[in-house]
Amino acid sequence: MNERTPKRLRMALAVSVLVNVFLLGAIGGGGYRWYAAERNAAAQPRGLRFAADGLEAEQRRQFLQGLRAARRGAAAEVDAARDGRRQVEQLLRQPQFERDALAAALARTREADAAVRSQLEGSVVDFAATLSPADREKLADAWSSAARCAPARPGPRRRRHDAANDNDNDDDSDCGQDQGSKHVPGEQHMTNTAMTAAAVAVNRFGLGARPDEPPPADPRGWLLGQFERYEARPAAWSAQPGTPALAGAFGAQQREVRQAQADAKTAARQQLQRETREAYRDAVDARVTSALVTQAPFVERLVHFWSNHFAVSVEKPAVAALAGAFEAEAIRPHVLGRFEDMLVAVERHPAMQVFLDQVRSIGPDSMAARVAAQRAPERQLGLNENLAREIMELHTLGVRSGYQQADVTEFARALTGWSIGGLGAREDGEPGRFQFRTRVHEPGTRTILGRSYPQQGEAQALAVLHDLAQSEATANHLATKLARHFVADTPPPALVARLSEAYLRGGGALPEMYRALVQSPEAWAGAPAKFKTPWEWTLSALRGLGLHEAGAQHFAPVLTQLGQPVWRPGSPAGYDDIAASWAAPDALVRRVELAQRLAARVGDRIDARELGPKLLAGTLSAPTAAAIARAESAQTALALLLVSPDFQRR
Repeated sequence: MNERTPKRLRMALAVSVLVNVFLLGAIGGGGYRWYAAERNAAAQPRGLRFAADGLEAEQRRQFLQGLRAARRGAAAEVDAARDGRRQVEQLLRQPQFERDALAAALARTREADAAVRSQLEGSVVDFAATLSPADREKLADAWSSAARCAPARPGPRRRRHDAANDNDNDDDSDCGQDQGSKHVPGEQHMTNTAMTAAAVAVNRFGLGARPDEPPPADPRGWLLGQFERYEARPAAWSAQPGTPALAGAFGAQQREVRQAQADAKTAARQQLQRETREAYRDAVDARVTSALVTQAPFVERLVHFWSNHFAVSVEKPAVAALAGAFEAEAIRPHVLGRFEDMLVAVERHPAMQVFLDQVRSIGPDSMAARVAAQRAPERQLGLNENLAREIMELHTLGVRSGYQQADVTEFARALTGWSIGGLGAREDGEPGRFQFRTRVHEPGTRTILGRSYPQQGEAQALAVLHDLAQSEATANHLATKLARHFVADTPPPALVARLSEAYLRGGGALPEMYRALVQSPEAWAGAPAKFKTPWEWTLSALRGLGLHEAGAQHFAPVLTQLGQPVWRPGSPAGYDDIAASWAAPDALVRRVELAQRLAARVGDRIDARELGPKLLAGTLSAPTAAAIARAESAQTALALLLVSPDFQRR
């Protein structure tokens, strides 16, 4: 083993301290205060024991008895949690890194700690049930104070005789300290660290701070001013081929595969797969580079938001070739325009048409269907409802919004004929261009959501899309998703209503909704409430390190390793936008690994002690600052910063 290996292992162990703090607390749903309370209670009920201080002596005695009983009842879980943490340490110290074993140990530890918490919660609930409303009010007040008493910063446990000099307090918490002069790390570390307005602007609305850019003096003005600075087709995307070129090349390669002799088919197929992977890889790198250098990170985030809203998946080879062009052509030009225009561009784009099998949809009574029935009665041609269903359920109205299966079927009939050029035996039309095929369109008037659509041809589906875009249900659906993305996993109803009203008032103009979001007090209040997805975390890390381009590193495999491959969400609903989907133990371990690699890439050129305050714009917590200061090397300190709870939330 080379001499650097122990340092790498110690760095991983140090990083795991912060990862575990985050893992056992915030993603469990109770935040760091609960983590501190339950960890203390596993040894002695230090934090919780003060929660009944406002009550009578007998009531306090009963409360403490309940906690002790709960602790005794959870003895096995306490031991399991302790053993789990020991196993985590042992696994991290091993020369051979075992990812699966480490993830499993972290999961077992989390389950044990959650069981301890459940026992303690049950004890508190049982006790509260015995109190009068007035006494419960006292309990709530004392609870608020007790919850702020959290463990000391990570470090060596003090010996008993050392603790005796600390106000006769024999635990490792700051509860006995003068709160007016001493920091309360648990409280500030996770739950109540108020983000400055600049931090909200660059981290919650934007893609993360850059060390070479000062924090905005006027955060709201900085965000709204980006509408003028945004480039729909920046340099990184301008270098990428468009859909016609990509579709033409893909189609030509498919023909080569079909026409190749048996002994050459495998080589031709492998060549097609290789070139498709390269097109996808290059598009992902263009997306990353654009996000690193943009002067409009708020709008760039909105591009990513809408691209996920209108999700396609590169699991289909043809979509893999076109996914980057889909975002560049259907999303980017319309992100500051009307939702209806983006909706139409998305549904007409070849990537969406192929992804949801619209190119196979044929009207049962269309000219093409009648001819096919005469020539080959055994062939089954007909409607494909995928696109119609996803437009209603995911792209516009949302689930449980009042539409019926009959509406989906009628809409699918209206959409027949929407296709792309270069398909079929005739291969008519330009490959990669939208083409309306009259021969497969279902004739007749359609009735959808109680409204009649007598229009013929392409205009019929366009009229339906217009009405869907103007619907109150669509406004509410979009407002909910936007508020969830920027503010909280469970968005405030008042904010959702405000965004919905702005959308309807502006006739579906998206900037009206964005302005309402920026002006909403909910978007600027409180601690960082959103846990970064792998995509968000990677971008913020790269921006935080001052990078301006992907360079020789291809980021498609990096995002796959982190669990969020670009344009491959696994379902038309796109990737989830809540913490529970991204904070699994194995996912956090992968972030630790990437943080190590990024830190090694920059070496000792960056001082994390100086970088941290810049990236977090005044919200770097004292525990994270202390952990960075104690790090054994610049690389360790940088890795700690990148996986700290402060940096992983926005």
